[in-house]
Amino acid sequence: MNLHHLKVFLAVAESGSISNGAARLFISQPAVTREIRDLEASIGLPLFDRRPRGVSLTEGGERLLQYAQRIFALEAAAERDLRGFASLEDGELRLGASATLGSYLLPELIERFHQLHPTMAVDLAVSNTREVAAQLEDGRISLGFVEGAFDNQAFASRLLDRDRLLPVVGPEHPLAGRGQLGARDLAGQDHYLREQGSATRASVEQAYRERGIDLRVRMSIGSTEALKRLVQDGRGIAWLSPHMVRAELASGRLASLEVRDLVIEREFHALWRPGQSLSPAPAAFLELAGKRG
Repeated sequence: MNLHHLKVFLAVAESGSISNGAARLFISQPAVTREIRDLEASIGLPLFDRRPRGVSLTEGGERLLQYAQRIFALEAAAERDLRGFASLEDGELRLGASATLGSYLLPELIERFHQLHPTMAVDLAVSNTREVAAQLEDGRISLGFVEGAFDNQAFASRLLDRDRLLPVVGPEHPLAGRGQLGARDLAGQDHYLREQGSATRASVEQAYRERGIDLRVRMSIGSTEALKRLVQDGRGIAWLSPHMVRAELASGRLASLEVRDLVIEREFHALWRPGQSLSPAPAAFLELAGKRG
């Protein structure tokens, strides 16, 4: 398939007419019509239905549109990556991070990076560890920042820090203010957890399983802020990073439980695809992250 034909097809499909497609590509309408006819002939399918005003995609055209958009999105991504590789004065740095890092630690780092490289655009996608890994594998991001376990055979990594999760409850929870507790005191209590794919959730589930403690999950939720509000207003327990609950603990909106025989810790790592050199932008950001604090 001729990529020039495909680019002409995409311009017409997205603009809705031969004339608009020609204007978008700065070529003549007859040239666009000829390219579309050649493409239809090579494929053996009509791609457009001609209308009194413009064109509409056939079923075959709809299918081809999905591929065309992906192909030229990859082309644009390759161009952005090469620009970023060439210079820190221009380009885009695409990062992915799980909730704690993305919401509470990376914003400060990004601000410091902007001060050093003000013309570099930074895009940060906040999700969970599983999604960050998928984004790295697909090439959607250059660096990922995750908390907890990950496939260390699939990624190159650098340890950045360690974090200890806190069991937190609302001030009216029956266990609030009880002093030192045992892990068994948590058995049978309602718990609010992050969604499947979250490293925080995986760490909690593993810790309870290793100690044979019943983990009763009342609700799973993807938003950390919503999770804090649920615990604050309800009667459940959530395990959260101290970075996430510092203000709520200080104001008394949440209380931390002291559990003498249950410590849940996880590590913060930066990840990237193995076997490749980092371009200047992610390499500079990784160096800055290593100096955090």
